[in-house]
Amino acid sequence: MTELFMADVAPGHPAMEADVAPLIRALRPALTREAYAEFAEEAHRQGLMFTAAYDPAGRCVGVAAHRVLATSRGRLLFVDDLITHPDLRSSGVGSRLLAELEVRARKAGCARIELDSGITNHGAHRFYHARGMSIVAFHFGHEVRAGD
Repeated sequence: MTELFMADVAPGHPAMEADVAPLIRALRPALTREAYAEFAEEAHRQGLMFTAAYDPAGRCVGVAAHRVLATSRGRLLFVDDLITHPDLRSSGVGSRLLAELEVRARKAGCARIELDSGITNHGAHRFYHARGMSIVAFHFGHEVRAGD
């Protein structure tokens, strides 16, 4: 992959709907356009940053949604979502985004980068392992329904 330009995109900016939302929604297909806009606004208020990777032609080729968290295990950069445009997988975009996140983590005084990956997403697991990431915890979830 040629040199990429990284840009943080905030809700309300035209690039959010044109560039970032389509990639995040490809990763999270249950999100409607409206639900994505609501999520992006609320999550951004909670500290979520959307970093878009652009190729020299100005095309958005990947997105990382991330935030810095203070935890009992130390300060960390948590990656909510990392996606490369489907036509450009295995071209280096994801690696460049992770490298950018590592620079940002260092600048923010983070001890490490963490992320969750779905248990059946074996391609992502191979990608993360190949970049020196290891499985350090299980992430458990429990659905909470309104009115229960």
